[in-house]
Amino acid sequence: METYTTDNALAAMGFGKFQALVLVYAGMGWVAESMELMLLSFVGPLIREEWKISAQDESLLSSVVFLGMLIGACGWGFVSDKYGRRTGLLFSTLFTTGMGFISALSPNYLCLMALRFLVGVGVGGGHVFSSWFLEFVPAQNRGTWMIVFSFFWTLGTVLEASLAWVVISGLNWRWLLAFTAVPCFLLLPFFGITPESPRYLCAQNRMSDATLVLERISKTNQAALPPGILTYNRGIEVDQSAPTCEIDHLLPVREKECTDDNAMSSKSGSLAALRSLLSRNLRRSTLLLWFVFYANSFAYYGLVLLTSQLSDANRSCASGLRYVKSEQDASLYKDTFITSFAEIPGLLVSAVLVEWLGRKATMWCLLFTCCGFLGPLVFHQSEIWTTGLLFGARACAMGSFTVLCLYAPEVYPTSVRSTGVGIATAIGRIGGIVCPLVAVGMLRSCHQMEAIIVFEVVLCLAAIACMLFPVETKGRDMN
Repeated sequence: METYTTDNALAAMGFGKFQALVLVYAGMGWVAESMELMLLSFVGPLIREEWKISAQDESLLSSVVFLGMLIGACGWGFVSDKYGRRTGLLFSTLFTTGMGFISALSPNYLCLMALRFLVGVGVGGGHVFSSWFLEFVPAQNRGTWMIVFSFFWTLGTVLEASLAWVVISGLNWRWLLAFTAVPCFLLLPFFGITPESPRYLCAQNRMSDATLVLERISKTNQAALPPGILTYNRGIEVDQSAPTCEIDHLLPVREKECTDDNAMSSKSGSLAALRSLLSRNLRRSTLLLWFVFYANSFAYYGLVLLTSQLSDANRSCASGLRYVKSEQDASLYKDTFITSFAEIPGLLVSAVLVEWLGRKATMWCLLFTCCGFLGPLVFHQSEIWTTGLLFGARACAMGSFTVLCLYAPEVYPTSVRSTGVGIATAIGRIGGIVCPLVAVGMLRSCHQMEAIIVFEVVLCLAAIACMLFPVETKGRDMN
């Protein structure tokens, strides 16, 4: 009797209308996450001015959001592996929307900080959108479409800068918080038509449900399924150049063996998932991914802060002052709006390189190039040179981060994919918590050279770690 796998079916049907609809829905999830993070650039100074809080308390408001994202990334990853991708998407979206609207009503600083922490917990589920989307994409198109998916992140940063520019000039920060929660709310009415991932259904041994989803894709794309019946992980090709310990989990297994993965994800719980991630088969990939996620988050969020902090630091240090408050006017929103477009060249370059050089080489090339752009900033440069170098560095950081978000779901098997990516994303959030100490704290203390050197060291180590990844996933079927 003829059989086919999910990868065979997706390859036969190609990327069509069905995947385009999934792309839009998942992309809106990333728009919402991007807007909630970009919001931190605008709300902090406004809160500080209205409630007369200290600079340390202003920074703490950003840190608690990243702390919430750290917790949420782990939690929602486990939920989506145990109860389904749709469940993770639904409850993370509900949680983010509710806490986002309620935070706009905060009566004081402590209440706002607690509610924004909870928003961070909800936003921490953003990685489930990318994993869910990738599980519908054929292997031959996965790299390109992940880059397209990442444009939604840039769209979110531009939208938030535009929204802040308009709202703050006529209203106040409470309205900005409320309007920022709207994109997440708009996902809820369409949740009923979102499909469950066929890969997840196969991993749960729900072959008939997975077949129904594939038939729905076939009908929407007007493309035929392969002949035969659906099986789980049949006929996966293994890259013989990969170390044996890292490809064991990619070897073919029979449909009846789905119950083993199902037992692990549904009964043993998060501790068993963590043991699987740190098992001999996956330990090296997992530990390297944790560090590279940390380094990429540190670099990306740090560069966002450097864009607004470096020029001010140069002026204040040159004048002998320790810190000069930035002007809170339309120029802040205009500058942020413009710098957001620096990510587009990075996405375009990574889209070309990811299918040509592969995932690993693209990441380390972009990280080393990012180091090259930052190098001259060890010394004080003119404002136009500083802006140009930071644009180039941010483009490379965005490109590398995007390819990393593609690579991580491809490395892990379906049964622990969201948990694995969630934990890696959570560790990345630690980089988001730490980077203000370098990007803001050291610059305010007039230690520009030391701050840039820290960024250079972190980026170089991340590039080396990418070289050490044991598996190249370009063109590989997702297990």
